[in-house]
Amino acid sequence: MKKTHIIILVLIAAAIAVLVSFTGNLTTYETIASARQKEGKFVRLIAKVDKSKPVEYDPARDPNYMTFTAVDTLGNTATVIFRNSKPQDFEKSERLVLNGKWQNGQFECKDMLMKCPSKYKDDPNVMKKNLTITN
Repeated sequence: MKKTHIIILVLIAAAIAVLVSFTGNLTTYETIASARQKEGKFVRLIAKVDKSKPVEYDPARDPNYMTFTAVDTLGNTATVIFRNSKPQDFEKSERLVLNGKWQNGQFECKDMLMKCPSKYKDDPNVMKKNLTITN
């Protein structure tokens, strides 16, 4: 075999290895019901904070422990345990992307991404003022 053929085969093998490594990181967004069925496996949930239930966080007792109730788009609820400090503006978030595992009847969250309300939403009163035609 020629040197160029060997180099091409090595590059193809490296490309395949890179593609396989990326497919291991691909996860889909789950509902709470489907996450319960995958106990012990890493999942990614999209949910909201259930504001009718309390958020338990006491930084004096344990600054790296927070628990709250999350509700998904289907109305399922779950107790979430987040072993990190409470994120700033946590209560203002519209949605949460929770990365973790379902264990012992609750969701053990390792990482959290907050989707905050858009500060660029249009104000309807401003829009009405801009639509009025001055003669």
